[in-house]
Amino acid sequence: MSEFSTPQRVRVLLPISTGASYDYSVPADLHVEAGAFVRVPLGPREVVGVVWMLDPTLTIDASKLRGILEILPVQALPVEARNFVDWVATYTMQSAGKVLRMCMSVPDALYPKARRKGFRLTNALPDRMTPARQRVIDAMEGGLAHTAQQIAEMAGVTTSVVKGLAEKSVLEAVALPSEDPIPVPQHLSGGFELSEDQKQAAASLVEAAQSSKFSVSLLDGVTGSGKTEVYFEAIAATLKANRQALVLLPEIALSSQWLSRFEARFGVKPVEWHSDLGQGERRRNWRGVSEGRAKVVVGARSALFLPYSDLGLIIVDEEHEASFKQDEGVPYNARDMAVVRAQAGSFPVVLASATPALETLVNAKSGKYEHLKLPSRFGGAHLPEVQLIDLKDYRPGAQRWVSEPLIEEITKTLAEGRQAMLFLNRRGYAPLTLCDACGHRLQCPHCSAWLVEHRLSRRLQCHHCGFRTTIPKDCPECEEEDSFKACGPGIERLTEEAGLLFPDANVAMIASDTMTGPKAAADFVENMISGKIDLLVGTQIVAKGYHFPNLTLVGVVDADLGLAGGDLRASERTYQLLSQVAGRAGRAGHAGRVLLQTHMPEHPVMQALASQDVDSFIESETNMRQNAAMPPFGRLASVILSSIDPESLRNCAQTLARKAPHGDNFMIMGPAPAPLSMIRGRHRVRFLIKCTKDQNIQSIIGKWIKGIKIPSNTRLQIDIDPYNFM
Repeated sequence: MSEFSTPQRVRVLLPISTGASYDYSVPADLHVEAGAFVRVPLGPREVVGVVWMLDPTLTIDASKLRGILEILPVQALPVEARNFVDWVATYTMQSAGKVLRMCMSVPDALYPKARRKGFRLTNALPDRMTPARQRVIDAMEGGLAHTAQQIAEMAGVTTSVVKGLAEKSVLEAVALPSEDPIPVPQHLSGGFELSEDQKQAAASLVEAAQSSKFSVSLLDGVTGSGKTEVYFEAIAATLKANRQALVLLPEIALSSQWLSRFEARFGVKPVEWHSDLGQGERRRNWRGVSEGRAKVVVGARSALFLPYSDLGLIIVDEEHEASFKQDEGVPYNARDMAVVRAQAGSFPVVLASATPALETLVNAKSGKYEHLKLPSRFGGAHLPEVQLIDLKDYRPGAQRWVSEPLIEEITKTLAEGRQAMLFLNRRGYAPLTLCDACGHRLQCPHCSAWLVEHRLSRRLQCHHCGFRTTIPKDCPECEEEDSFKACGPGIERLTEEAGLLFPDANVAMIASDTMTGPKAAADFVENMISGKIDLLVGTQIVAKGYHFPNLTLVGVVDADLGLAGGDLRASERTYQLLSQVAGRAGRAGHAGRVLLQTHMPEHPVMQALASQDVDSFIESETNMRQNAAMPPFGRLASVILSSIDPESLRNCAQTLARKAPHGDNFMIMGPAPAPLSMIRGRHRVRFLIKCTKDQNIQSIIGKWIKGIKIPSNTRLQIDIDPYNFM
């Protein structure tokens, strides 16, 4: 470049909440491409960002630009991923920098890792042979090199034995790659034996995967119909085309059975992405995705933002799951954003569920999505019979929660050598602890929520902010001693009752408090399949995806639990959850039964479950939403204000209310205290914006809040398409 040449200029997006992008010059000895990860100065510090634009139009003198410091030795972020970041930022009304931060969640992965030191056998022998040394030599006979730790584990010795042999020149040091290689899936042409229904659905998905065009397919199959085996064929077709596949699961860290089925089909484990991974594994997997070595990724919703080099298929399993919706940080629904990501990359996305979300069903019935149905269980198994137990007629009695009909059925099931499950979607021992003398309720000091007793760990806990404490000896209100009593059942209390009712049974309790990672999940599955558990007491964590051939009875202790609160999706969610729970029964050759304890047997959800008439329930829900112009026939957004100062919050909310616009096709409701009016010490009020489908709800909100000064002690959070109304 001559001294008169204009230096290259770039716009760099930084993973920060404010500001986001800045212009920089490029030193003459560097050449930068769009998407490159670069280190740049920002004020007095240095940060890493991504080149978002080449040769931007400048608003300042080019001579005032600071130069980039370094191009990082990592693959550039592909254009599809950059377009996706921009789209998500615009749709969610968040800064692009906040969205980019989700793509850069492993800072260490941006730099190459040093090569590891390994050892391999030489022709020398030690001057003195010991059993430990002999085991090392035997373990290394293949000639391959391994790290000292790996050799020690293979031979059952300490690393000092390995290092001692290296000092004797029996082992020689060699440089190994920085990380273990990522296994490549095999057996792309031969999978599980499929039924005719499965073959037809698989053929459609394979054709979509081979076309390399954007499409959305709903794989709608009853529990136990083999949806997983069907979409495995689409994954195989994607791998044959040498492209990457992503499977999103709501509880991947606990999905040991799914991982085993994948390994049985493809010969290797997939690359995992979830919060339970160690930092080293996260680093390896992030770089593997970026470099295209990670061919199949299975992960939680955050896996959607990994820097795929050539993504060719997304599967969203259990697509109806509310856990795919992120409420904090950048609020987004991973199911909906998966469709956007597939459109950005021109490839197919598959939404799989036994109880699809109403939004998805409406899109399928309108022809927007292809609708693939698997109406029957695989291998001739039948759906379980569902029976309602009216708790007005069969009252369990004081401080008891299991009715007589359910006790009789469990007794009969256990006597037949089968397994049973009691389901209650409530963690802890009791949801409420109050003073028997004055009625004082123990509440979280930081949230407007009652403290939940966890008797096993001897603590009270807030399930919203994590606050923990012990039960006080004296009531802080009336000072009565030892007056606090547990009210209502949690899963620990139900397990206690089950142990009294069935003293000869092996009773196990499974909740998110007890099943805390992949190993615990694998142990639980093994204990169920081997028959070490007779009666399982579980929360919703056991409702998804598990296959236990000997489980023939499911009893739902409080089927009405999810119907309270007036949530837009309360009936739909309850139906989905109870259908999934019911689907655990009778999945092999033995008939299954499901008993639902309810105070409202006449409720449409209970009637739909008992009659197994999902179509009439969906039609009723659809009509209700359509008449109310609620999603998917209208649009919603939340604006939530929070502050530690209630007076400042009230003034800010009133200012927003005064300046709220009005229109024929939209309405702004509020401000109103949020149902949980305080979380983590911050008071909360919310506005709800409702508009017709043809309105740009982001534009309405943007024009409304533009120019309004939000106090520094007040936080404004926008949630487009909210799922959580608490």
